[in-house]
Amino acid sequence: MPSEPAKPTATQIAVVTGAGSGIGRAVAVGLGAAGFCVALAGRRADALHETAVAIATASGSGPQAVEEPVAAARQVPASQITGENQPADRTLVAPTDVTDPDAVEALFAATVERFGRVDVLFNNAGRGGRAVPLDETPVDEFEQVLAVNVTGMFLCARAAFGIMRHQSPQGGRIINNGSISAHTPRPWAVSYTVSKHAVTGLTKQVALDGRPYGITSSQIDIGNAASAMTARMAGGVRQADGAQRPEPTMDMASVVRSVVLMATLPADAAIAELTVMAPQMPYIGRG
Repeated sequence: MPSEPAKPTATQIAVVTGAGSGIGRAVAVGLGAAGFCVALAGRRADALHETAVAIATASGSGPQAVEEPVAAARQVPASQITGENQPADRTLVAPTDVTDPDAVEALFAATVERFGRVDVLFNNAGRGGRAVPLDETPVDEFEQVLAVNVTGMFLCARAAFGIMRHQSPQGGRIINNGSISAHTPRPWAVSYTVSKHAVTGLTKQVALDGRPYGITSSQIDIGNAASAMTARMAGGVRQADGAQRPEPTMDMASVVRSVVLMATLPADAAIAELTVMAPQMPYIGRG
């Protein structure tokens, strides 16, 4: 039987972007349950506080505890990225616009001030675009999708890389959230497809440049994890042949286990690329 990933010490620090909902929240809770201190970045302070309370609830119970209720979330006034008014000692609530270079620098500076270092970045914040033919895709929407999915990921990777390069002990892990669309597009999704292909290039470049410093870079490509975003798939999704068909989804816990595995491998190992998906979704041989 393969051994379980090593449980990190209490000094292991993770930054999770897009941590207020969906995959970001679930992974943040899973990392917290696995023993990490977690800096939570996202646009909405109230949602981040709910994630922090969920981490406190699930702390020490293992990464399977991703569905812990957050009904007891405290109504804590949003603070500007400081150590004040934080729901738990092992979390940092950091409202952040990942497309703003100054905001990203503030996020990572606050993380180091609070916890001393950065061991893992789950570079997760992202957005999609409307499903319309390529020639009807608004230019401003294309630019907005790339601003979050590419520039935002670059800014966060850049900031994490700088910390990991200079901290002692040196090194860390940058895990980028790609997509099945980083490999194979859906119809009418040019903005998202282009952005996720760019994430693959970023992941490979960071992996190469990080070698001398013990910085690993990985990409997880997720297919149809059950969430509010994928609920529409039950009613039918446009396929390559133009038909609308329902698509299966998988439990979010499988995504959490995958990211926790990537984050907790021994220092002499790294997962370069990992695809986790609902096995019946139309990806292998899509179309």
